[in-house]
Amino acid sequence: MFSKETYISRRAELKKLVGEGVILLFGNNESPCNYPANGYYPMRQDSSFLYYFGQKREGLVGVIDVDNDKEILIGDDIDIEDIVWYGSVDSVSDLAAQVGVANSAPMKQLKVICDNASAAKRTIHFLPPYRHDIKIQIMDLLGIHPSQQKAAASMPLIRAVVKMRSTKEAQEIEALERAATIGYKMHTTAMRLTRPGVTEKFVGGQVDGIAHSYGAMVSFATIFSQHGEIMHGNPSMALLEDGRLALCDCGAETIDHYCSDNTRTMPVNGKFTQRQLEIYSIVEACHDYVLEVARPGVKYMDVHFAVCRLMTERLKELGLMRGDTEAAVRAGAHAMFLPHGLGHMMGMDVHDMENLDQINVGFDEETRPNLEQFGTNCLRMGRRLEEGFVVTDEPGIYFIPALIDDWRASGHCAEFLNFDLLETYKDFGGIRIEDDVLITADGCRFIGKERIPYHPKDVEEYMAAHRD
Repeated sequence: MFSKETYISRRAELKKLVGEGVILLFGNNESPCNYPANGYYPMRQDSSFLYYFGQKREGLVGVIDVDNDKEILIGDDIDIEDIVWYGSVDSVSDLAAQVGVANSAPMKQLKVICDNASAAKRTIHFLPPYRHDIKIQIMDLLGIHPSQQKAAASMPLIRAVVKMRSTKEAQEIEALERAATIGYKMHTTAMRLTRPGVTEKFVGGQVDGIAHSYGAMVSFATIFSQHGEIMHGNPSMALLEDGRLALCDCGAETIDHYCSDNTRTMPVNGKFTQRQLEIYSIVEACHDYVLEVARPGVKYMDVHFAVCRLMTERLKELGLMRGDTEAAVRAGAHAMFLPHGLGHMMGMDVHDMENLDQINVGFDEETRPNLEQFGTNCLRMGRRLEEGFVVTDEPGIYFIPALIDDWRASGHCAEFLNFDLLETYKDFGGIRIEDDVLITADGCRFIGKERIPYHPKDVEEYMAAHRD
């Protein structure tokens, strides 16, 4: 948790941006694994609640009465039964005081607050809920059916939260650096353990353990797979095979819930083949090119397509693509190899604020993704970059057998693709290299004081020197 003054200042700015009405910021509740007395999934507080109220305890709601300049932390104090099992915790009034909130009240008071605001025809602002228990709570409080709550969520509040959370404070950047340090330990652990005969599940489990032992948890479900062409390939019981590539996409959350998100692709036996190097070098060049072009004022959508053009040029050199580069990218032919966007916003959420709808977070009026074109419809970030933004840089090249078959059968982009040569890559898998990028005053830099090896020679040397 940051200083009390941090949260006081953030709420004051939020009031200015929203302007009027009553703001409700719902914290998360505990989620039982299979029945309430058998423990719970790890408690993860809602990120926007954390941003403005800082407290991690379950069952809290922050109320900001903009018109009357009043703030209330709503929640019930725990009883003796909970104390016996889980120990004593601070009272809700103590939690409120720790973040500079003068007032607290039990949960039943929230209904009174909402009823009074509704009777006075005041605007009640809330963010789009993503958990079913919160949706039910909003229905009980405001009479809005869960199916209607996304549409009823407050756009002024969404815009205000996106504006504030997009630009990272110095203390947030420090927290992201700490997350990157844990991420370094996770990825180098994967490099040490990867070898023929070890299961994907074993490596993935060890990687997760690093996150839990140094921070709060993983920032998303770890991806570790020889099938790198599967975007979200969770670790299986498959044995790692000599000659294959293993893709590791993982990250950590700090105790303060700031995230890291990196991807590395490594040879299972510690040595890249020539064919693997040819594809890897293209992804490497695209990854590094971002450092040259990403800076304040540049649209990240333009950075994405600049990378796509570079990738297309290099794939033409290998004979996998052909024709005019600009025409190929306009047609979306590159999406055969890169079916996702270059990156996304990152912060307390690994896909930062995605619950507020990516169209509100990653785009603006001058940058809207083409939702009709395969690949382009998966862009998560396109808006103009500003100093203090943190985005991911994650180009990849994937050979997806089903996609190759589908496009070949339909003739889609046939003038730009060499399907005969693509057939010989169906057993290749996929390669992705990902790092987190901070936009600075005059350019950008990677987050992380220790660079996870990614240049081919560095990967091979690290695996040779450090494998357990």
